[in-house]
Amino acid sequence: MREVHFRGKILTLVTLERHWEVVEHAAAVAVLAREGKRVLGIRQWRPAVGLTTWELPAGIIDPGETPEEAAARELAEEGRVRGDLQEITSFYSSPGFTDERIHLFEASNLSPAYAPRDPGELLEISWKEPAVLWEEVRSGRLATSSTTLVGILHALTPPS
Repeated sequence: MREVHFRGKILTLVTLERHWEVVEHAAAVAVLAREGKRVLGIRQWRPAVGLTTWELPAGIIDPGETPEEAAARELAEEGRVRGDLQEITSFYSSPGFTDERIHLFEASNLSPAYAPRDPGELLEISWKEPAVLWEEVRSGRLATSSTTLVGILHALTPPS
């Protein structure tokens, strides 16, 4: 049994089997874009946590889009670059309460690009070295998402 309690623009809150509260959320993408030893991030205010975070370019997959198309769009909108995309992995953001699946891509061979940003998005592009990012997050000086941490760890892992 599935009972809907709330339907918003990007999520639906349901109860399954009269017990499990679940947030149904569209699938999303994030992109680890590298240039030399640095990776691309976006600094932005996140009202849900009341902080400015540093995150990989990311966003929801629009209806009719493939994950790769969404990754290319988000990279151009938020990071103002394009590149060759390769999917690294996909995972659930927090499977204890949401079905949101995130596709993580790596972008290489970057070049300038432009796509209009979502209305109201105030973003600052920021390039950082993965080891510096890891230390800033570990020490509590930088707030980020779990998705970004997966990307940072991938960037820190030597190729096999």
